[in-house]
Amino acid sequence: MSKSYPSNLTLAEYELLSDLLPEAKSGGRPREVDLWEVLNAIFYILVEGVRWRALPGDFPAWQTVYTYFRNWRKDGTWVNIHDRLYRCTRIEQGRQPSPSEAVLDSQSVKSAAGVHEAVGFDAGKQIKGRKRFTTVDTLGLVLRVFVAAASTGEREGGKQVLQRVRQRDKAVSRLHTIWVDGGFDGFPFMQWVISVCHWIVQVVLRPEQTQGFVLLKKRWVVERTFGWLMHCRRLVRDYELLPETSETFIYLAMIRIMVKRLA
Repeated sequence: MSKSYPSNLTLAEYELLSDLLPEAKSGGRPREVDLWEVLNAIFYILVEGVRWRALPGDFPAWQTVYTYFRNWRKDGTWVNIHDRLYRCTRIEQGRQPSPSEAVLDSQSVKSAAGVHEAVGFDAGKQIKGRKRFTTVDTLGLVLRVFVAAASTGEREGGKQVLQRVRQRDKAVSRLHTIWVDGGFDGFPFMQWVISVCHWIVQVVLRPEQTQGFVLLKKRWVVERTFGWLMHCRRLVRDYELLPETSETFIYLAMIRIMVKRLA
C-alpha cells in the first residue's frame, strides 16, 4: 500500500468501487497490479493536480496507472461507474432514480500552456481556454458534461450537452424542466429543446440593479457543483490535451464525491 494520502480511498470506498470495475481480460499475463493502488494513484492526480510522470514512487508505475485511466476512458468504464453511483446516490437520498428537473450552465477555465486542441477565447469572461457545459440535478449531481473551446456559444454547447443527457433515455425518464440563465435564453434554443428533447426551458435572470453575489432560484445548485470541482487541483485549470480527458476528470471528481457519501 502507498502512504496515507488524503486522496486515498478507504477500504469501504474501494470495496464499493471494486464491484463496478471491469474484470481482467482473458488470456495473456495475469493482472499483477493492485487496482486499489491504481485508483488511489488516479485520485491523487485528480486532487493534487500533478503530472502523470510526477506520481510518488510508492504508487504503481505512472505508465501503468495512465494506461488504466486511458483504457477505461475509451471504453466508457468511468461514465458507467459514474451513472451507477448516481442512481444509488439518488436512491440513498430518498429520491427517484430519475430527476424531474435539471440545471444547465457553463464554466470557462484557462487552458495550460501547450494545450491547443479545442481552445478558444471567451469574450464575455475574458478567458482563453475551454468551456465546461454542465447539467446537474437538484442535488447538484452531474448528469452529463460537454467540454469545448471557450469561444463556443452558450446555446450551441447547451444543445450538445442536452443531447448527451437525452441519450441516457430511461435514466432521465421523469425529466421535464431545464433551468438556465440568460445566456441560454432565446426562442430558437427553447424551440429546439421542446421539439427534440421534449423538455421545458425555464430562464432565471439576475435582478436588475443588483451588485455582488445574489442567490438565484435553482441556478445556485450548479454553481455549488462548480465549487466542488474546484476542490480538485487538476480541474482548476484545463491541463488536458483532449477535451474528452477533461470530461473524464469531471466524472472522476463526482465519482469521488458519491462514493464517499455511499460508503
